[in-house]
Amino acid sequence: MSYKTSSDTCAPPPALGTMLCSREPPPARHAATPNEGCFQYETDYSGNVGNDMGMPTVGFRSGRFNMPEWQEGTYAKYYQSFADRDNAERIRNLSNDVIKETDALSKLTQEESVKRLGERLKDLHFWKYELEREINDIASETEDLVEMKRRLERGLMADDLALLIVTDNLNCRAQREGLDQCQDDVELNLLKELEVINNAQAILKRAIRETETQIKQNRSRKAELEQDWSDKHESDEIDTFNVELRNEHTHKQFHPGFVRFPEIQSTAESWSQCSHDNITRAEHERMASIQMRTLDDNILHDTSRDIKEQCDAAENAFQRRIAEMQDTKAKLIENLKKTVDEIAATERCIGDLKKAIKSKENEVKVVQTRLFMREQRPNVDNCRDPVHYHLVAESNELMRTVDALQQKLNESNHALKDLQDQRLVTEKEIVIKTKSIFIDRDKCLSHRLRYPTVQRLLGYQ
Repeated sequence: MSYKTSSDTCAPPPALGTMLCSREPPPARHAATPNEGCFQYETDYSGNVGNDMGMPTVGFRSGRFNMPEWQEGTYAKYYQSFADRDNAERIRNLSNDVIKETDALSKLTQEESVKRLGERLKDLHFWKYELEREINDIASETEDLVEMKRRLERGLMADDLALLIVTDNLNCRAQREGLDQCQDDVELNLLKELEVINNAQAILKRAIRETETQIKQNRSRKAELEQDWSDKHESDEIDTFNVELRNEHTHKQFHPGFVRFPEIQSTAESWSQCSHDNITRAEHERMASIQMRTLDDNILHDTSRDIKEQCDAAENAFQRRIAEMQDTKAKLIENLKKTVDEIAATERCIGDLKKAIKSKENEVKVVQTRLFMREQRPNVDNCRDPVHYHLVAESNELMRTVDALQQKLNESNHALKDLQDQRLVTEKEIVIKTKSIFIDRDKCLSHRLRYPTVQRLLGYQ
């Protein structure tokens, strides 16, 4: 309230109970003297004031105050001064109260902020620990899966070696000759082994591709977890700084532009849900990776078992075939010996036949000479006597004997030729069997000694 304007100088002061709060008593009003009450103040003084000096006298009151007005105005100024002091004291007291209240409130608010920051740090530490644990788990699982991929690749290389050996066996056995170029049990087992190896390689190649895809998924999830952990670590450092920040520290400044709620900002629920989702996705990929490793291990065991079983079956077929070929070769050698013996006997027989035929020539000559000479008998003495009949019969018998011997000689010559041809065939068969045995035993089986072991097929070597 103000009483300082000219229009308010005569206004009465307000009631004391409505505004005063100071312990200082308000100023007392001016007490009137006895002489002051006998003088009658006029609104317009019209008495004689002397000569005219150019100043207006009529209506002189319009520019002057009377004493009561002066006293009232002075009292109003005293009172206004008192009222201003009282108001200032009231405001000062209230300000002190506000200072105390704001200090206490600020301290409580700051303590609450520190408490909430501490709780936030606990949440950060919890999620950091969970993220770090899952990062370590998925990193370890990825390393195991990478090692499994190496096993698959080593198993595939071992299958390549087995495929090379089987192909070489088939190519070597293609060099067999004659009847030995047959589709025997060995070839059927080699073809079956080739099929088993090709199927195993196809399965291993598909497993390697799927394992590589799973490794990429694991590393992608690990990158998400590491990014989340890095954000948490940075937030941890920031909130740790905030928790340790005090009013007396010097590294603090005004940042009025940041006292707001940013439009793009996550909530506490979405913040924790994000880490939870990252960990859940990582756990899902880790479980898938474990299943992939188990599947890959089963694939390696199944393929190696199938290849090894078929390898053993092929080698058993080789052993049986080699034994059969050796037995056949031994029989051929025995037959060759018999054939050679028979050839010798036949040649001796042919010699005997030739001697027999040669010996019959003299007998034929004798008979024919006798007949010729008896044809020289004169006249009636040239008769068909019994002697002549006998000589003719003897000659015919000798010719039949020579023909029979000649026929046997021809048959013996044909038999000798057949025996000689058979000897050549048998000798060639023995050579073929020897070559086949050499191919199966000395080339194929000796090469199969380099066949990959089960440990190599499983990818451990």
